Amino acid sequence: MDRKKCCVKLSVQPSRGLVDEKFVILVQNVPPGSQVTVHASYKCEDGHSWEAFAHYNANAAGTVNVSEDPSLGGTYSGVELMGLLWSLRPVPGSKPGLRMRKVNVQTPMEVTISVYQGHQTEGFVDQVPLGSVVVERWYMAPGVRRIPITEGGLTATLFLPPGPGPFPGLLDLWGGGGKLVEYRAALLASHGIASLALDYLTAEIVMETGKAVDNQYFETAYRLLEQHPQILGSRIAMLGLSLGTSVTLNMAVYSKVMKLRCVVCVSGSHVQAADGSLEQILACFDENADKTRFTEENQIIVRDLLLPIPTDPKLKTDVGRLQCPLLLVVGEDDQNYPAHESAMDMKDMMERVGNGHLLTVLSYPNAGHLIEPPYTPHVRVSAFKSASIGRQKLMALWGGETVAHSRAQEDAWRKMLIFLRENLYGGRNPSATSFSHFHCNQGNN
Repeated sequence: MDRKKCCVKLSVQPSRGLVDEKFVILVQNVPPGSQVTVHASYKCEDGHSWEAFAHYNANAAGTVNVSEDPSLGGTYSGVELMGLLWSLRPVPGSKPGLRMRKVNVQTPMEVTISVYQGHQTEGFVDQVPLGSVVVERWYMAPGVRRIPITEGGLTATLFLPPGPGPFPGLLDLWGGGGKLVEYRAALLASHGIASLALDYLTAEIVMETGKAVDNQYFETAYRLLEQHPQILGSRIAMLGLSLGTSVTLNMAVYSKVMKLRCVVCVSGSHVQAADGSLEQILACFDENADKTRFTEENQIIVRDLLLPIPTDPKLKTDVGRLQCPLLLVVGEDDQNYPAHESAMDMKDMMERVGNGHLLTVLSYPNAGHLIEPPYTPHVRVSAFKSASIGRQKLMALWGGETVAHSRAQEDAWRKMLIFLRENLYGGRNPSATSFSHFHCNQGNN
């Protein structure tokens, strides 16, 4: 193949796009029937390198089309359009427990797609590829505005979609790791929803006082969205993952300030003191800490802390009182939260009082806890330090099987966007927020 090396053509279209956008990889001008390896590499902001690769045989025309041709081996097999992203894994020799998360959403993920001669499995860094292309994957579409928020004692970042608005709003809460995590809010703003990423465990006010925030902290964040001149104050949603689900359900049911249009809860539970505070939620975990289990590899399983699901109504958020649509996203192999058991109990509670029509449950067999935006690499285990309980860093078992989990992420994200649009836009036309031509416009960002 060496003589033909200069003629090999590798293209990725679009080469610049949002992280949830598909791309097509095409290899041309290799010898007919020859073996090639298509490889993806990415270096995280923390300096760790990730890779994925797949083995292909060129057709009679000397072409490999990743969207149509099956991988015969590698980090995934079969026809997988986006396999080179969702099967990314730390390179051999990396420290254990890594998780890929974008910190600076104002820069893209730069993924290098390369093609190599033969079916290779290792040593890519020492080989010269037949061709390489750098692909940009963005959380922020062109024109999305990132606005740090400190008013009202908040530690938050607001992402506004392009244009004058007004836009529907969303309050975005992550889980027990704390910190200000922005990438999901940035991506939602790229789809036309003004989104406020909120740090509630390691916020400045928590660092200063040493105390957990009270429920007014979340109401202050809601009011900020409600009163913003570019946000539709009557069209605000709340999205929580893991511990963020506990807060989200609590505020949606009991807050007299928040009038939410809809709620999304990913990988969480309603088991907590009814109408309680964040401090009480965290205390419940502390009280049940003896229920944690460890695998033979010393990976912590936390899901049993909230099991069995209590029958005492004082120990659960009364979702029967919910007055807006609720979407639950559940991984049935979640090893961190009893998300599936909780969803089934919430379904029973809501159906008993006649508001079951407000509930949608997306439940995914063999999916784990960390249900992220599409094509995020599945991490079954990672190093985790709870910002709430202050324990030492542990290896958390999140669960999930890579292919099933990746399918779940793609399906749940698509259905969540539909759910949010239906409930937040009502009759409004969101088509103006389509960024399918991202790759033509990114130079303005």
